Amino acid sequence: MEGKKIAVITARGGSKRIPGKNIKEFCGKPILAYSIQAAVEAGIFDEVMVSTDSREIADIAEKYGASVPFMRSEETSNDFATTNDVLREVFKEYKKQGKTFDVAVCIYPTAPFVTADKLKSAAALMKEGVDGVTPVVRFSFPPQRAMVIRDGELNYQYPEYKYARSQDLEPVYHDCGQFYVLRPENILEGKEKLKVLPYVCSELEVQDIDNEEDWKLAEIKYRMMNK
Repeated sequence: MEGKKIAVITARGGSKRIPGKNIKEFCGKPILAYSIQAAVEAGIFDEVMVSTDSREIADIAEKYGASVPFMRSEETSNDFATTNDVLREVFKEYKKQGKTFDVAVCIYPTAPFVTADKLKSAAALMKEGVDGVTPVVRFSFPPQRAMVIRDGELNYQYPEYKYARSQDLEPVYHDCGQFYVLRPENILEGKEKLKVLPYVCSELEVQDIDNEEDWKLAEIKYRMMNK
């Protein structure tokens, strides 16, 4: 992977389901610190920055080795702003400073299972003709055998797979929600048709963190992995 590289960690202030989620203590330190430290330890980035609207988050980010060269705008700090909106703002602000990057890795602030090795391995897949890399994990149960409840009765969502054996069904994956690799130019130009490669992760290394139960489960998994 040639060219200049940037790690962008998106850490907005405030959280309705888990108060202070992005800086809440996770196994001994703010959860944001794990994303920053993985990016720094990877040693492949020309810049590791945090995009935030919170001075408290900015202070913690700088403490753990990230830069906060500018604060996020009100437009990209509301509940309706997308990650692409945030990235577009980041790349435009850097461009004003005369800085451009060939490859970016967007890392989520609540991703303690991200490691330096994962970032390096995923970024290394960015060859000519590839627009991005997304970490994915296989569904533990085949979605083709899903059931739904309609009018109080249980039915197969996809009746054609009612008698199919699990091992005969095509594996299906979902986004890990940890990070993804991209080309800044595609974000700035709004390019939609992209060639994205998968980076397959183990189920043990993946955990959505949307509520307090998820948080506790993630800590259990993290401690298991780091015994």
